[in-house]
Amino acid sequence: MKASYQSRMTLEPGKRSGHPCIRGLRITVSDVLGYLAAGMTITEVLEDFPMLTHEDIVACLQYAADNQDAPSIA
Repeated sequence: MKASYQSRMTLEPGKRSGHPCIRGLRITVSDVLGYLAAGMTITEVLEDFPMLTHEDIVACLQYAADNQDAPSIA
């Protein structure tokens, strides 16, 4: 099932340089993806940022999957 992330992502020009944030918070999608890429588990991210939900993390992953356009590594 495809997650619906649109309702969880906000873009505000004056907040975090206009990068997509989660539900108007000052936490960007990139922040969350960076934590996960650095090895944090979803549980650890949620413990460090109790204002986030599991659905927020899933929405970040779906956003990244839908918006990736990097060329393949060969």
